[in-house]
Amino acid sequence: MTYPFIISLPHCAGQVPREIAPLLNLSREEILDSVDHGTLEIFSKLPASEVMVAKWNRIFCDLNRNPDSRGSKGVIARTDYDGREIFKPGMYPDERTIKRYLDLYYHPYHEKLANALRDTTIKGLFDCHSLNGTAHVDAPDAGQTRKDVVISNNADENGKRNPALGDPTCPVRILELVKNAFYRAGFSVAINQPYTGGFITVHYGRKLVERGGFALQIEMNQDLYADPRYSLPDSEKVKNIAGKVREVFDEVARNVVGLL
Repeated sequence: MTYPFIISLPHCAGQVPREIAPLLNLSREEILDSVDHGTLEIFSKLPASEVMVAKWNRIFCDLNRNPDSRGSKGVIARTDYDGREIFKPGMYPDERTIKRYLDLYYHPYHEKLANALRDTTIKGLFDCHSLNGTAHVDAPDAGQTRKDVVISNNADENGKRNPALGDPTCPVRILELVKNAFYRAGFSVAINQPYTGGFITVHYGRKLVERGGFALQIEMNQDLYADPRYSLPDSEKVKNIAGKVREVFDEVARNVVGLL
């Protein structure tokens, strides 16, 4: 069975382009802290209609940000989630260079994603991430322990419309289907806490909802399969989690069309 879904993995990559590496103020290990460890292994083998895999590390150009966003956590961020300066002093790019980075490292991913979503047989977009079991200092839930899975649809903690955020990216009935599938697979689940969904989910999700589809952001807790001191996944634990996630998506794919 091929799922009528697109899987997006915007933060799965560890590599930095040669032209960028000398400008960064971070060690190789600190750069790897920004990788959503485990997402490639867990989600990329799912039989979706399209699986979008990022080529470059998010540290210097974040695919899950609005291309017009500037500032410390903009599309070209100034600090990482540990509060460390990303670029060496005087090396943060000017606006002309930012636009060049976007042309090279940002727009190709989004152009491919937009083209894939033009296929009207696509019913859903899952933008897949992982997060630390305990929140970083710059996270909205700093210091708190997180659930196994966080599902986000740009809404409140019940998946319903939050006036401050605008329209949800997924109907509650679909959100409940996904949440319950994760429950049955043995995961604890949070809805829109601590994250309500990033740029990819919101930007493309509203368009999908207009034609009867949906978009969800999925965050997997890295403590399920990685030592929090090092973040690197344990292969056997990842394999186990990947199998459970496959069961979740199989269940969702079997039932989602009837709810749309």
